[in-house]
Amino acid sequence: MILKTRPTYNSQMSGTFKDKLLSDNFLITAEISPPKGTDLSEAISDAEVTRGWVDALNVTDNQKAVMRMSPLAVSRALLDAGHEVIMQLTCRDRNRLALQSDLLGAYAMGVRNICIMTGDHTTKGDHPKTKPVYDLDSVQLLTIIKKMKEGYDLAGNKIDEPPEFVVGAVTNTDPSKAAQMMKLRKKAKTGIDFIQTQAVYDISKFEAFMEANGDIDIPIIAGVIPLKSAKMARYMNKNIPGINVPDDIIDTMERSDDPIEQGMSICSEAISELKKLCRGIHFMPIGKHDNTPIILEMAGIRKNDQ
Repeated sequence: MILKTRPTYNSQMSGTFKDKLLSDNFLITAEISPPKGTDLSEAISDAEVTRGWVDALNVTDNQKAVMRMSPLAVSRALLDAGHEVIMQLTCRDRNRLALQSDLLGAYAMGVRNICIMTGDHTTKGDHPKTKPVYDLDSVQLLTIIKKMKEGYDLAGNKIDEPPEFVVGAVTNTDPSKAAQMMKLRKKAKTGIDFIQTQAVYDISKFEAFMEANGDIDIPIIAGVIPLKSAKMARYMNKNIPGINVPDDIIDTMERSDDPIEQGMSICSEAISELKKLCRGIHFMPIGKHDNTPIILEMAGIRKNDQ
């Protein structure tokens, strides 16, 4: 057994995301992308599709280096709508002053859960001539957050009423990548509360990853992305670090008469297997969440109707 206890799913159990992390329940988080504009209605509507199915919503921060609305603004709107949120924060776009400032602002606005990442390089996005900041990397920022929670900023100055964030980090899941596994351990040493992974397609490799990191006593939430076509799978293999869609899955998608349905089936089967291996799944749709409830139901997960 990899898990100390086999988690059971109980969507929307009473309490905060922190309470759920401390339980033995199988957790489900899902991504919401801020709009490329000022209209929040579509993001709020998409979030509503997930109500009763997920335990918290990750609000992305200029995902794939594409300029979008501030994740803080969207997080506040989702909080007002009654959702539990995890605000993502990347090191790419801000220096250490701005990062600390945004963290204090987020906490003051009601955000209690954050997920830290370095961020895709600007050359991969829609403003390729943008100068990336990368004043800090994710490990350094996590270390600063630990210090801020203790009541001090990076310069050692006292912080009044310091934030008490639930802090997450991200990781790839290839156990053969020694540098990435070393970075994961550095993140773990900063005292983070949860880990979300890149999308998992190779279950056996993910199991090896879990075995290799079995001594890390932090909830690991495995990423899933439903495939829409064989072309999409090949594109991710080529362009998105940390994703590896096996050839047999690509061949299955290629032969399918209904690739969307096939991708949903593959995703639901993966979720069923991941239930046995880790603390939860992180759902990352390409587009809206219209099919998210269907896939979760296919995987044996039922909506909470309370």
